[in-house]
Amino acid sequence: MTAPHVHATPPSGPRETTEGTVYTVSGGDWDEVVQSAARADDERIVVNMGPQHPSTHGVLRLILEIDGETVTEARCGIGYLHTGIEKSTEFRTWTQGTTLVTRMDYLSSFFNETVYCLAVEKLLGIEDDVPDRATVIRVLLMELNRISSHLVAIATGGMELGATTVMIYGFRDREMIMDAYELVTGLRMNHAFIRPGGLAQDLPAGAVDQLRDLVRTLKKNFPEYDKLATGNPVFKARMQDIGYLDLAGCMALGVTGPILRSTGLPFDLRKSDPYCGYETYDFDIATVDTCDAYGRFLIRLEEMRQSLRIVEQCLDRLEPGPVMVPDKKIAWPAQLALGPDGLGNSLDHIRKIMGTSMESLIHHFKLVTEGFRVPPGQAYTAVESPKGELGAHVVSDGGTRPYRVHFRDPSFTNLQALAAMCEGGQLADVIVVIASIDPVLGGVDR
Repeated sequence: MTAPHVHATPPSGPRETTEGTVYTVSGGDWDEVVQSAARADDERIVVNMGPQHPSTHGVLRLILEIDGETVTEARCGIGYLHTGIEKSTEFRTWTQGTTLVTRMDYLSSFFNETVYCLAVEKLLGIEDDVPDRATVIRVLLMELNRISSHLVAIATGGMELGATTVMIYGFRDREMIMDAYELVTGLRMNHAFIRPGGLAQDLPAGAVDQLRDLVRTLKKNFPEYDKLATGNPVFKARMQDIGYLDLAGCMALGVTGPILRSTGLPFDLRKSDPYCGYETYDFDIATVDTCDAYGRFLIRLEEMRQSLRIVEQCLDRLEPGPVMVPDKKIAWPAQLALGPDGLGNSLDHIRKIMGTSMESLIHHFKLVTEGFRVPPGQAYTAVESPKGELGAHVVSDGGTRPYRVHFRDPSFTNLQALAAMCEGGQLADVIVVIASIDPVLGGVDR
């Protein structure tokens, strides 16, 4: 704000010039002039943070009204990353939909695939036909995915606060999990590995031993985060009492995940509404009652430890068996293998269906070109993703393609809490709030 200019000329009201507001004063009390300038409220300005800001977790635009360093109003501007994934699924077969939905929240690919496939299986009425081995591998991959997603949240959150060592450690551990993904699915991201009816393929030879080695390494590394950050007075001072949102606020806004559990409410769909046999696994729900960014950090750390417990139980439960429903009119007729050119059909399988089995060739042709039909109806399923409740509402008109697919993405819902967390706080704390929400804009702009 430009300081008021005072001229000894006949009295008149304020006027705008290129230099700012000019007050013309003659006589009177100087205090009244100062109060008049204050009432003009020229110090309240609007700041655009994003959509290219490195601390907004992608293309998120924040419209902030600030008074000095205090945020008086905060709004989200979304839509810069719109992919049209939900609409695109209407033009692909049911199986091809997994290739699209895996790209929404790209840090939680296996959760996107699982919730979609659970909804399709519900419409088909084959929930009980999915082989146990496929279900255990789904849980195994989801819990590894929960760890890798939380590692990104902790790593990028630490980097935004200036704790670069936390960032280096987080991406170091995530890289090992990405190597495990590549071992199992052939890809590091966007897997389309979980399919309606089961999985694209079984675990490769030696995968269980390598996964056990990974669990041992992560168990050894996780205490380092406590040493680096948990008790660090600078880290705590930067996060405690920042981004406060209590239970009433979470319930009013539909907020789930670590933000909700930071209020002390142990709400987790794996316990409250189990799926994929989670009721048979032994693990604890992490909660704190701080309602702030520091509490959410502690919850993510503890959830990574609990996920390791579940992964170990999955590895102990794996029994030989199929990974796809036996119904050949649903099961994708591929025997995939990892070759020098990546994941694809094995040559032995191609020789078999081309040379010896006309029925297999017909199934392959029909399912790949047309897809299977799903009875008319609608289904909603939900899973506990790293960021909260991830739901899929799938509608079928009896055809080989979805009539409508809509996702309840937790990043989209949780972003509603941004204003409640930021307003009244400092401008610098907006970065801490975003890091504690941990939104992924691929899930927001579907």
